[in-house]
Amino acid sequence: MKILITKKIDEGALKLLKGFEVDYNDSGRPLDRDELVERIKDAHAVLSVPADNLRKEVLEKAENLKIIAQKATGYDNIDVEFATRRGIMVTNTPDTPTEATADLTFGLMIACARKIAIGDRYLREGREEAWQEDIFMGKDIYGSTLGIVGFGRIGRAVARRAKGFNMKVIHYSRRSDESGFVEFDELLEISDFISVHVPLTKETYHMFSRKEFEKMKSDAIFVNTSRGKVVDERALVEALKKRRIGGAALDVFEFEPEISEELKEMDNVVITPHIGTASEKAEREMARCAVENLLIGLKGMTPPNIVNREVIKDEEDKN
Repeated sequence: MKILITKKIDEGALKLLKGFEVDYNDSGRPLDRDELVERIKDAHAVLSVPADNLRKEVLEKAENLKIIAQKATGYDNIDVEFATRRGIMVTNTPDTPTEATADLTFGLMIACARKIAIGDRYLREGREEAWQEDIFMGKDIYGSTLGIVGFGRIGRAVARRAKGFNMKVIHYSRRSDESGFVEFDELLEISDFISVHVPLTKETYHMFSRKEFEKMKSDAIFVNTSRGKVVDERALVEALKKRRIGGAALDVFEFEPEISEELKEMDNVVITPHIGTASEKAEREMARCAVENLLIGLKGMTPPNIVNREVIKDEEDKN
């Protein structure tokens, strides 16, 4: 059986595939659409990443495909509905990126609030005003209110870190019976920091648009390490330019890898290139989890992290 690995993975995980024919893209860059179409044609399994465009027009070329093992929690880059109709299993790695993403979230929050990135840039550029303390006057984190939107694994991990800063943590999520739950509008209105940890779905697409930013505090800092399309990026740019909010810290973008030139130019914005899971431990664990899902699926068994369980049910019904 042939396995397509679309981007470089941990060597330890790669060794688990010994004995298989492996088509390995170790270039460090994602495959573009044409490359993906060409290389997926005769693959029985794909180990994918969020940058891969695994939509219908690509998947319909893969006649032998049995499983897509995504090396990430999110899988909105995959046409799961089409994959299910074709009997292709789709899996993810839901637990492994939690702590690394929570670490980055808190790092971005601090960097934006205390103007760390701006200070670094001014010093490197040799600006005289770099030593004028008043232009780097930041926002206090300790004792402030953190509003978490999406209180799953990563949201909870961020909340644990917030306790060390004596923050009041509130959240809006499906778990309305849990302590700290508030309605969405209330969270927007009273939070000093807002951190987003929801998956991209039809319901969360552009969950944050102009009206949401208008409800926030004028000095609120908005942090997004979930999915870019959860935010209407044009509305965010407008809110930042007009100082409707205090700042933004972003690891994901609506039109990724394209980023608004205006976001790049703003001193009240901190940006990173989708590196929420880019830690050595997270990479090892995600790669191993994805490979294990893939191997179990190729054996005809149900992977522990399958996201379209209907495929298994359909096969059972046929039998």
